[in-house]
Amino acid sequence: MIAINQVSRVYRRGADEVHALEGVNLQIPDGTFAALMGPSGSGKSTLLNLIAGLDQPSSGNIIVNGQNLSGLSEDQLAAWRAAHVGFVFQFYNLIPVLSAAENVEVPLLLTRLSKADRRTHVGTALRIVGLAERKDHRPNQLSGGEQQRVAIARAIVVDPTLLVADEPTGDLDAKNADDILTLLQRLKNEFHKTVVMVTHDPRAERYVDQTFHLDKGVLVNGDEKIKN
Repeated sequence: MIAINQVSRVYRRGADEVHALEGVNLQIPDGTFAALMGPSGSGKSTLLNLIAGLDQPSSGNIIVNGQNLSGLSEDQLAAWRAAHVGFVFQFYNLIPVLSAAENVEVPLLLTRLSKADRRTHVGTALRIVGLAERKDHRPNQLSGGEQQRVAIARAIVVDPTLLVADEPTGDLDAKNADDILTLLQRLKNEFHKTVVMVTHDPRAERYVDQTFHLDKGVLVNGDEKIKN
């Protein structure tokens, strides 16, 4: 699913160069739940953005689901993201004035689906995350864990091949964090989604198949475990 080959990312900051990533190589098979871990400033969010097609490497190649992202134009990357990637963020990014169902429907407004088909897709996504009965509630009527479930429903409503999650449990208590990690694991197991997550949460390692540790832009090690 994901092949990172000799990828570096260098930013200009005034007269200085910041080496966010240097010569990173890694592979994440299809249908894998992977975690990118490391201290602040280690490059894990930069790597996640590259995998998701939100940024381009300074050098090297990134191939996701057979598509080489390196060298694509901004318009081509935007079209690729819309078709293949679902995004989950730490702070949910829900629209306060919309209900849970309306928030989940937002990505579908860019498609040619009829209103009835959109409603069907939204209902399915909310059932998967266990919030079918809360579809008419606005974000301020939901707990933090429920809001993150709505955000995950929004991410999967277009049936993406890849889910990227940036600190999805960072704003949650321990129980809700475990519930969200269990849900992401279920999306991998039952729906064969490839999930790549940036996290500081050490509990996450119990749920994932692969863990990649970065430090100062360099991949320190990658751990893979075989699950029954």
